[in-house]
Amino acid sequence: MNSGRQNPYIQVIVPARNEQECIGRCLQSLTGQQGIDFQITVVDDGSTDQTRSIAESFAGVSVISSREPAPGISGKCNALIMAAVGSRARWLLFTDADTFHLPGSLAAAVAEAEERNVDLLSYSPEQEVVTWSEYALMPVVFADLTRTYPTEAVNDPASPVVAANGQYLLVRREVYEQLGGHAAVATCVLEDVEIARLFKNAGRRTWFRYGGGIVRTRMYRSFSAMVEGWTKNLTLLFHHTVLLAIIRLLEFGIITGALIAGAILLTVHHPQAGWALPAAAGVFYFRFLLRIRAAHFSWRANFMAIFGLPLFAVLLLRSYLHAMIRGAVTWKGRRYTHSEPTAVAKASMQEGNFIIKG
Repeated sequence: MNSGRQNPYIQVIVPARNEQECIGRCLQSLTGQQGIDFQITVVDDGSTDQTRSIAESFAGVSVISSREPAPGISGKCNALIMAAVGSRARWLLFTDADTFHLPGSLAAAVAEAEERNVDLLSYSPEQEVVTWSEYALMPVVFADLTRTYPTEAVNDPASPVVAANGQYLLVRREVYEQLGGHAAVATCVLEDVEIARLFKNAGRRTWFRYGGGIVRTRMYRSFSAMVEGWTKNLTLLFHHTVLLAIIRLLEFGIITGALIAGAILLTVHHPQAGWALPAAAGVFYFRFLLRIRAAHFSWRANFMAIFGLPLFAVLLLRSYLHAMIRGAVTWKGRRYTHSEPTAVAKASMQEGNFIIKG
């Protein structure tokens, strides 16, 4: 359990907005960590459910309330900034309420960051999938993320490629404060990637990798939440969103179309053509499986992922329409625009409301 000291080695910050279904599991996994001195702060970001009372039921966990963010400021950044102000910990871990931290993972993460001599360490959590839509979609999304953000490039200081996952973001506090922290990216929807860019552009070492054995998460607990979440993020994560949607639709059409056409030809006694088409589909499907396999999902999810291709394409197009044509996305009851910071947001930051002070 955490010591409660004013200067812990690591401060764990958990922003939470209507997370009653998962925050208890998250805090149970965090409060049981051993091998390192730490404190836990939960930031209740205007929850209307039992999130706060659940968090307060854990001994030693500090629960604070986040004020309503100024226009143009992301609610998550606003919450993280509030919790980080005044911290004296050597390390800050920003982690989401839907995560589960394996025993000993907190000490292991800090040890890895110090051994690698990095100022920012981020893990992409092992994904837990439950419903058919999660089994189908999540491997497809993460396979393309793996291709778009290869860890070799992300972890190369000379490469401009940056990536991070805000579900597990460990930073050296002094460096974080020097660079402006989340205040510097407070108007960004993908604040985790922009924090990593901030560090990398400043010449600070960052490290990003798959976090199996460290942290797990079930990102979305309903189909509607999954649609809303990926609509918010996909067009920011992938370049040429519309082209990628077309490619994935074609991939699905080639694989399934060849199988169906082959079956029809076999039934009308055209064996040569009938077998050639399924064979071609098999080649494309094997290449598809190789790509999907890199996303670290179970074989069951990998096999179901073929049905996630059209869903992924639809969400890519939906994300594009919301972000580029509508100019805004919605997440947890708040509307975010893909535009420059508003004058109110800039003024709010300049007045000190979003400044990290040592």
